[in-house]
Amino acid sequence: MPGIEVQIICVLAWLALIKCLQVSVLPVFKDVFGRVSYGISFPAAVLLFTAVSWYCGCAGLPIALALVPFAVMAGYFLYHGRYHSLDLRESLNWDLVFIICFLFVLALMFINPTISFAEKFMDHAFIASIMRHPVVPPLDPWYAGGYLDIYYYLGYWMAAAAGIVTGTPSRVVFNLILPTAFALAAVCMYVIGDLILPRFRWLPLGVFFLVNPSFICHLLTGGGLSTALWGSTRTIAGTINEFPLFSMIWGDPHPHVIALFNQVFLISLLVFAYMRWNRLDQRGKWTVCGVTALSLGSMPFLNSWDVLIYAPVAVVFWAALWWKYHGDAWMPLAVVPPLSAALYLPWYFMLNTGGICGIGYVHTPSDPVQFLMVNGFFLAVLLCYCAPELRRHPYLLLAAAPFLAVGHAAAAIPALFIACIFSLRRLGVPDLLAVCGLGILLITEFVYLRDNMGEAYYRMNTIFKFYLPAWILLGSASFVIIARWLDRGLDSLGTVTEGSFRLLKVAGVILLILSPFLLNINFGYSGGTLDGLAYLEGAHPGDAAAVAFLRDFDADAVIVEAEGGDYKYYSRISSFTGIPTVIGMPFHEVMWRGRDAGVEERRADVRRMYENPALTADLMRKYGATLLYLGASERERYNINIPSDSLELVYGQDGVEIYRLI
Repeated sequence: MPGIEVQIICVLAWLALIKCLQVSVLPVFKDVFGRVSYGISFPAAVLLFTAVSWYCGCAGLPIALALVPFAVMAGYFLYHGRYHSLDLRESLNWDLVFIICFLFVLALMFINPTISFAEKFMDHAFIASIMRHPVVPPLDPWYAGGYLDIYYYLGYWMAAAAGIVTGTPSRVVFNLILPTAFALAAVCMYVIGDLILPRFRWLPLGVFFLVNPSFICHLLTGGGLSTALWGSTRTIAGTINEFPLFSMIWGDPHPHVIALFNQVFLISLLVFAYMRWNRLDQRGKWTVCGVTALSLGSMPFLNSWDVLIYAPVAVVFWAALWWKYHGDAWMPLAVVPPLSAALYLPWYFMLNTGGICGIGYVHTPSDPVQFLMVNGFFLAVLLCYCAPELRRHPYLLLAAAPFLAVGHAAAAIPALFIACIFSLRRLGVPDLLAVCGLGILLITEFVYLRDNMGEAYYRMNTIFKFYLPAWILLGSASFVIIARWLDRGLDSLGTVTEGSFRLLKVAGVILLILSPFLLNINFGYSGGTLDGLAYLEGAHPGDAAAVAFLRDFDADAVIVEAEGGDYKYYSRISSFTGIPTVIGMPFHEVMWRGRDAGVEERRADVRRMYENPALTADLMRKYGATLLYLGASERERYNINIPSDSLELVYGQDGVEIYRLI
């Protein structure tokens, strides 16, 4: 277990890597993006490093070589005098936004660091697998002989590559990736505020700290903090409706959460292009298109659901851009899509997934009260925003009538607001953001993507994956609107109030950093560390020692261990080490590979390996397994009968035995 001093060094090395990457690309963007280049260069540098490191993996080269282009750029810019002390001073605000938000989520992870429930086993398994053997496509730790070409794994690759070059263990990387994603998203949201707002540029960051009305309702009706958090994300029947703050507190570094920063990055680039296109020279326009392609092109690989949303959102912005500027404003629409596809072209040829089975019609629309309990805050802001237009043109209420007539009352709400916003005829940035967010809410009331989640939860994944982008789009629009209201109000109240706002901002930052400790949201596992596996030493000491023994095993090792369904402590050795096992978390594999993947056969074969000694060796060879693990979970699950003639004991301690196939 890495001690606290080692963990501090890992955090500092991690932050130093991100800052060095950002500084190395900053001069590329400085002339184009101006003041917001400091914010743009953070996510751009991380995505560029991820792409270069992935291509190193494709070529079988050491991941550390991905640092070479950045070192060359930094050296070139330093030699040509492109760095100035003024640049570093001007970047301080952006660095503060990044580090404050990073520390906030880092504190949450410090309190609840354990790789112990929900999707955490999967998240660490993928990171550990990539760090242990960084090949493309990476090995699937839960399906021996298989690869992660069945999943969008770029976020895990990003974390693993940073872990490799900084020397950070995977179980600490696990607790650094969410603070990083959150901080990058915050910086991008600050870019949006800086572009649009003369004051209160920080206010759009509120989208990441807001809870939904359902959370407030749970608290007011006597539910505790943990109950309110969980219940507020299960508000619409048969679905999941996470919001960013819950995702950070829950602590799963899952693709939909890691990719949050890239969502906001793309929005910031679309907003920049919409507001500044006519001020850019030709080089600047190509640079904007190139960086936008980097963001959009990474989406299918980070979280494929995002591109289904943000490709249309980008088209809406680009159409509005052309309508506003004409001339060469067609460039983004013509240039960005092919560049985006070309960026990770090998991944598309490798992709081998069958998780989505088409589009279905929603036969149980959302209850309108539940709908409002999730989206009520944003809709209340938009109601105030659109109220003057509704008073002038009450016939706009008719926009809701068709949806009410067909029994989709929840869909009538966003339809009404979309009609009001188009009636305004001004298409400002908050209007475009709001229309896109409302469009998501409207569409998901009628269609869903078919998967194998069953009838009761048939639209769960669609709402789960689409509502988070809707939250970001509606939230950024709402907070921009609120900031403009505050700005007008501040003009009438004078400078004393403005000074008070500064004090409130400082107090808010201090409270934000301390809030995880003051609230002490604990899910029942030991905290006070960034080592996600530290709890094993007290809860499962035999497995803890065995995992340490296995950590440096051969890269081509495959291990047999007990499986016992999903979201349980079974399949834990593959999850903790990244060493592939015959089958782990079987429902996940069925979701990714389909029902013809032989999952049930693998489950039966694992049982035979433990219970039928005459078959053990042959079955291990069938799956390329070299090791067999025997611990408490295996003894609980199977009637153990291990052959002595074909297996050699290589480890025995604290009730755990590990055998090697002779």
